[in-house]
Amino acid sequence: MNRQKTIMIVDDTEVNIIILVEALEEDYDLIVAINGLEAIEILKEQKPNLILLDIMMPEMDGYEVLRNLKNDTILASIPVILLSAISDCDSKTKGFSLGAVDYITKPFDIVEVKARVKTQFRLEDVRQVLENQNIVLEEMVKERTDLLERTNSAAIYCLAALAETRDPETGEHIKRTQKYIKELALELQSKDKYKEILNNEYIDLLCKSAPLHDIGKVGVKDSILLKPGKLTQEEFDEMKNHTIYGEKSLMVGINELGEESFLTLAREIALTHHEKWDGTGYPGGLLKEEIPISGRLMALSDVYDALISKRVYKDAFTHDEAREIIIEGSGKHFDPDIVDAFIKREAAFIEIMKQFKDNSKIF
Repeated sequence: MNRQKTIMIVDDTEVNIIILVEALEEDYDLIVAINGLEAIEILKEQKPNLILLDIMMPEMDGYEVLRNLKNDTILASIPVILLSAISDCDSKTKGFSLGAVDYITKPFDIVEVKARVKTQFRLEDVRQVLENQNIVLEEMVKERTDLLERTNSAAIYCLAALAETRDPETGEHIKRTQKYIKELALELQSKDKYKEILNNEYIDLLCKSAPLHDIGKVGVKDSILLKPGKLTQEEFDEMKNHTIYGEKSLMVGINELGEESFLTLAREIALTHHEKWDGTGYPGGLLKEEIPISGRLMALSDVYDALISKRVYKDAFTHDEAREIIIEGSGKHFDPDIVDAFIKREAAFIEIMKQFKDNSKIF
């Protein structure tokens, strides 16, 4: 038999202890306590696999010992079989309600005692197997989920990189704006006004979706997108359509994956990141909080990055120059709360700008 299993016997009657020890010592390691208080002290040092617990004992009865066990996070999982000469239904019900797994009445039938002990250990072994299987299954699910997350992220970057190839001087643009938008969202998260919407789950989704904000540029002609000089009104009208192109292309994915996918937020950002706080933006001319928070956050992130980056039509601005333009746009181009968040996270913006410089083209 399995000598690794240890049973604690708790009984204040010597004859009962002798009977149980003789019945079980051949197959199990035994610990004996002659009252509830002694059992509690022993359990501070040793944790048996099973406890046979007498109910009727002086000073601390079995019910009280059982309560103590179930209130202890370390000992609560030990199965307890109650022993008693009392066989009425109420006593058994009380024992089971306190967490006992079985109830054996005195005088003992040794065959019955052995059978019930063996049954409990078999149940415990099965429970352990199931617990181990659950751990393995949880690990497998986690691995699959992580793989799916990495696959989604890779797909997002591939799509975003495709858009960036149309504007090759901004190879790190998608990474920088993704970092900027996270900094702004985390700063606003501490405000009561934004605490509910800008929870950790939303911010995580926001960061995953942000790289697709300019996906619609793939639909704009190179002659317009890469023009070194000022765009004509007709050309600018066509450039503005990249928000519509992005929204429509992402809707294709949403129709396949459903509204609950990350693409729903990506679509929202793509469509609204050129809207302005004062209602003069495009494509919808949305005013103030008509613009979703995702679009307002990307608006500042995108403009800041455009300012500090070299383009075919301009040289890069310094951070201080970009900062002044952002502050000047508070209440006009940008949500004032987001401008305040930008000022508070200014050092982080500078660090991101330095870390993700435009050193090379994507392709």
